[in-house]
Amino acid sequence: MSVLNRRQVLQTGVACAAGALIPSASAAAIASKPDATPRKGRIHQSVARWCYQKIALDDLCKAGAAMGLKGIDLLKADEWEVPHRYGLVCSMGYADGGEIGKGLNRIENHDAIEAGLRKAVPLAAKAGVPNVITFSGNRGGMSDDEGAKNTIVGLRKLRSLMEDNGVILNLELLNSKVDHHDYMCDHAAWGVRVMEEVNSPNIKLLYDIYHMQIMEGDLIATIKKNIQWMGHFHTGGVPGRHELDNTQEVNWAGVMEGIASTGYKGYVAHEFIPVRDPLTSLRQAVDLCDV
Repeated sequence: MSVLNRRQVLQTGVACAAGALIPSASAAAIASKPDATPRKGRIHQSVARWCYQKIALDDLCKAGAAMGLKGIDLLKADEWEVPHRYGLVCSMGYADGGEIGKGLNRIENHDAIEAGLRKAVPLAAKAGVPNVITFSGNRGGMSDDEGAKNTIVGLRKLRSLMEDNGVILNLELLNSKVDHHDYMCDHAAWGVRVMEEVNSPNIKLLYDIYHMQIMEGDLIATIKKNIQWMGHFHTGGVPGRHELDNTQEVNWAGVMEGIASTGYKGYVAHEFIPVRDPLTSLRQAVDLCDV
């Protein structure tokens, strides 16, 4: 995630979303969907809208559908319906679930986050948005143990809301080394501990592969061991968060094989910032991850 661009999106007061089973598109939407590149179907790919701000959303949806994408990630509520025009879904939506630096690890933030989600989640369900997003917040001198306990309390309050509406709330793992200094949910073990305590099929982790490669690596083994707690994935080249190519260190085909081998049916969203022709770079990433 880009500190400049995605933080600006989050500061509008809406928060994001995360992974689940793919809902069926309407007959009208399927009829209007452009001819798509055939895909193997083991990895359901989408793309983060904020990385392509210079491309109109309708144009991004049309191009994405032609590439064989299944959704568009990180859309605001007034955009959730747009992907349906092209046979796609909003695979993750902003839903007023907190901010990167101001999240669930502090009890004083819980009421506002809960109120925002109680308003937005039923709307997300109605719009066919399977995932929304939330954050731990920064440490600010707080111990990881205290922050985990507070986050568990906050998420437990939201279990019935998420389960009753059939939407998954995803707690995002971010790196605190390069992009989000002091962020608390910066290691998979911390996130998994929280998920185990909350123990809801509708509250999971957004495992951002870019961020976790920076923090700890061991991607495939971590994913396989903890897949039951993972609701959504993001990509991004390491280092730099640019194209998924031979300038960076992640073996994307291997990671996708690892994800697919678990039977995971949610989304893998591309969240890299292209430095070359954006749609060409996106298609290359989709080809690479189509294992």
